[in-house]
Amino acid sequence: MALITRFDPFRDLARIQEEMGRMLDERSTQPAESIGWTPACDVFEDNDEVVIRAALAGVDPKDVEIRVENGVLTLKGERKVEKEEQKENYHRVEMAYGYFTRTFALPTSVDPEKVHAESKNGVLAVHLPKRAEAKPRAIQVKVQ
Repeated sequence: MALITRFDPFRDLARIQEEMGRMLDERSTQPAESIGWTPACDVFEDNDEVVIRAALAGVDPKDVEIRVENGVLTLKGERKVEKEEQKENYHRVEMAYGYFTRTFALPTSVDPEKVHAESKNGVLAVHLPKRAEAKPRAIQVKVQ
């Protein structure tokens, strides 16, 4: 004998919320070093280059790896936890620590041989110059 049940879309939503809650509870019991994080990034473009700026406060620029391979820019690094013995004075720890990875698909107009990066005040700026043939140029119209 077949049993008919009424479809309830909110039942699945409640189950998903419960699973997410359990995952967050499990994550909060892990040490901070093992939790990854994602730095905020801005991407903008002008006629000469594409620039990616990543907010990496507290990350030593020597701990950041930048790779361009097969049209993909990859930023990898780690924000390390400062080991201190006096943790009883902490009221709240909100900064994320651990490893991060960000990848960006690059347009074909970018010249991978001329990529360079700089870090200032905790912001990493990756400059991706465009190829000369990809830059817009003005065409003069001749009047006869």
